[in-house]
Amino acid sequence: MSDLTKIAVDAMGGDGSPKKIIDGIIHSHKLNKKNFFKIFGNKIKINGLIQDKLNKDFYEIIHTENVVKSTDSPLEAAKRGRDTSMWLAIESVKKKETDIVISAGNTGALLVIAKLNLKMIENIDKPALSALWPNKKGMSVVLDLGANIECSSKNLVDFSIMGASLYKSLYPNETPNTALLNIGSEELKGNEIIKETFQILNEKKNNNFNFSGYIEGNELMDGNVNVIVSDGFTGNVALKTAEGTANFITDELKKVFKDSILGKLSAILNFSNLNKFKKRLDPRLYNGAIFIGLDSPVVKSHGGTDFIGFSNSLEVCSKIVKGDLINKIRENI
Repeated sequence: MSDLTKIAVDAMGGDGSPKKIIDGIIHSHKLNKKNFFKIFGNKIKINGLIQDKLNKDFYEIIHTENVVKSTDSPLEAAKRGRDTSMWLAIESVKKKETDIVISAGNTGALLVIAKLNLKMIENIDKPALSALWPNKKGMSVVLDLGANIECSSKNLVDFSIMGASLYKSLYPNETPNTALLNIGSEELKGNEIIKETFQILNEKKNNNFNFSGYIEGNELMDGNVNVIVSDGFTGNVALKTAEGTANFITDELKKVFKDSILGKLSAILNFSNLNKFKKRLDPRLYNGAIFIGLDSPVVKSHGGTDFIGFSNSLEVCSKIVKGDLINKIRENI
């Protein structure tokens, strides 16, 4: 049992919980037998969903009376008490009973409760919210996605190191190319903080990543850069724009192939290619934002994803722990 990755799971957060969460755990276990799940939530409901479907050697249920609601403000969630499934799941990581924590619940609440319970990694001032994005050649790590609206050059340098460490923990055999998201590729473009960060990263040798300068919004999916760094305001706008564009393209394609006999015939003839395209843009494959900079990793699953999406975020948890993310950040900071 000691070689299993111990994942603390808030089973009560997100749409359709706890069923979606438990179904995700069961599906994840079919694919990866090296995780142990410490599940926080309503024991009666969870037992009814997991009993006879998962060996008891691979999970433990900790009953919690209260839950953080999706409508709670971060302050209300913190005041709701230490007996919520979210708080106790995070606390288990703090006590080193588990290696990593995941929740599909209220994002603002998760960030605040995590910051109240966990310490910052030494020499890091602010944590960042990061996620995986698809590109033409594989995956990119993008951060910050909304945890910090304003950032200093020191913060952006830290984000570069943390993002590269995350990428290395997920893809240990690769050295990432890291770039700053900017309004142009020329050195003179951008605000003073971006330009100052460029100078620091350009002059500072880092064995953890290759610095590739600036990247523009229209190059995010090219795959030449593996770690994309920005402040939380810019990163969040870029994320929502990319998600909206992907949804627009898939919705329009569906209309084209349904609106006429010729369209339906084209869909049948191109079924294999369309299926590949659909899978490539499936948001469930990229589910799981990572809150990094704290001394224990915290993963946020999308509240609206289904059990497949949650299962994928559990696999991200496993890779982060196996890849020794926190120590990688400590070494490189």
